[in-house]
Formats: sequence, C-alpha cells, structure tokens
Amino acid sequence: MKIAFQMDPIGPVNIDADSTFRIAEEAQARGHELFYYTPDHLAYEEGRITARGQSLKVQRERGNHATLGEMTHVDLADFDVVWLRQDPPFDMHYITTTHLLERLGPGTLVVNDPFWVRNSPEKLLVLNFPDLTPPTTIARDLETLKAFRERHGDVILKPLYGNGGAGIFKLGADDRNLTSLHEMFTGFSREPLIVQKFLPDVTKGDKRIILVDGEAVGAINRVPAKGEVRSNMHVGGRPEKVSLTERDHEICAAIGPTLREKGQIFVGIDVIGNWLTEINVTSPTGIQELERFDGINITQRIWEAIEAKRRS
Repeated sequence: MKIAFQMDPIGPVNIDADSTFRIAEEAQARGHELFYYTPDHLAYEEGRITARGQSLKVQRERGNHATLGEMTHVDLADFDVVWLRQDPPFDMHYITTTHLLERLGPGTLVVNDPFWVRNSPEKLLVLNFPDLTPPTTIARDLETLKAFRERHGDVILKPLYGNGGAGIFKLGADDRNLTSLHEMFTGFSREPLIVQKFLPDVTKGDKRIILVDGEAVGAINRVPAKGEVRSNMHVGGRPEKVSLTERDHEICAAIGPTLREKGQIFVGIDVIGNWLTEINVTSPTGIQELERFDGINITQRIWEAIEAKRRS
C-alpha cells in the first residue's frame, strides 16, 4: 500500500519512544511505500486534497533514522492510508486538517477517522461514560469551578485541549490559587477548563492502556517523578511493566464498541486506580514501551487491522 504520514517534523523524534516512528518502521517491514509531510503542507486545491512532502525510508539508527526523497506535490486520494499523527494542541489548525482529510472519502482510509477525532477529543469523549470516570466539570465560569472544589476537596485543574501534562495543577481544598489560575488561563484563551476530583492513586501510577480497533492489547504504568502529580513521560514520568486488571477489562469492554464504530483504530486510554480519565485519539503514545515490556508486536496488530479494513 501507499502510506502517507501527516506528522510533526521527523528529524527530532526519539526513535526509542516515538509511536509514529514505530508505526512507519512496521509498515516498511511489511512492504508498504511511505510518504511524509507536515500539517502546514496539507492543502485543498480546487477539489483535491494535496500535500507537499517527501518519500520516506526509516532505519533504527540514532541521528540517521529517516531518509527523505525530493520534495514533491501529491494528491492524497492516490494513497491507500493517511495517518493523522501530529501532536496537539488541538487548536483550529488541527481541527482544519481534520476537515480537509475528511474530504478524502472512502477511497483513502484516514487513521484515526478525522471526523470522530474532531468530535471526540481526549477529555470530551470520556463524558460519554460518566459511570467510569471520576467526578468532572467543564466550565469557564469561576463560580462553577469553585463550587466543584467545595463539593470534592482536592482537585486537578487543567486546560481542556492541552496535552503532554502541560498546564496541570493540583489544588488542595484550602489552596488560594484557583482564582489566579482562572485569570491566567482565561487571559490567553477563550476555552473552558476541566476540573476533576483528585485521585490519590495517581502516586501509584497512571496506566496507559492501548486499544487496537476497540480491543485492549496491553498497558504500561506511568509513575510520577518525585514531587510530581503528573505522570506523563514528557514531564519525567517513569514507565513500568503492568498487567490489565478486571476493572481495566471492564472499562475497555464498555468503550471498545464506540471506538470501533467511530473508526478509532489506535487509541490510548488513561486509567488511574479504577477510573477512566482520558481517551486519547489524536496522537496516542506508548507503543514502544509496551512492546519492550511485553515482548509482543503491537504495531503488527495495528497494521493487520488497517489491512483488513482496506480489503473490506
């Protein structure tokens, strides 16, 4: 197949951790032809969805992990699969790319389905499953946020469309910074904030469970660094081997059919203790850590699911 990757610049990626690199590596091993472009080179041109990018070959060699061809102009309708893999922020630029990729239609499979990526971002899709999630409020109104903390004590406050652990604050029941943080966030953004009841189990780790076409295939535990409540590996979280619990399987069984129905082939969910906190569909990570811990080829499962959808 002809595979295009819409992603952030490939030069700086960490080949030992980056999930997109691992997906491309497995595609190449399966004989597929790779093409790479960045989101700013995606365009709508008189009825066609096009991109300017380069042919791509990858190799697991630090400092020499990507061999790129000449810059060329392509019609993405000529590709079998396009991967939507740039990282958030989930801003209007990101949203616009989903509108453009959605126009490719049935001839080209976009992974994950851009319509549902746009309508199911990480911290909003979980609202479909209130019985699985901790108490949560999304609001821009300060009094609403204050009332939530009055009801629940210690809380986590974070931007609704953030990623990688950026802008996450734990506020104790007596913390006096809520108003100041609200002023700061609303001063540079018109977006609401999300506030959740603090889960003390986060000190034991924030479990990332990977699902392929709605089926759980494994998990890693991300343990916060000393003095941190954030477990994201971008901010120093430590990955550990972990197995799926009965509660994890219950959560995955509840959300799996929705993910499959909405064309979300590669998804990473976050579970703290017994609670689902996020469903990551934009640019989930964790493949390489999971493959090293469990000794299994998760990426093969992803490509088998894609190849099956192409055949059907």
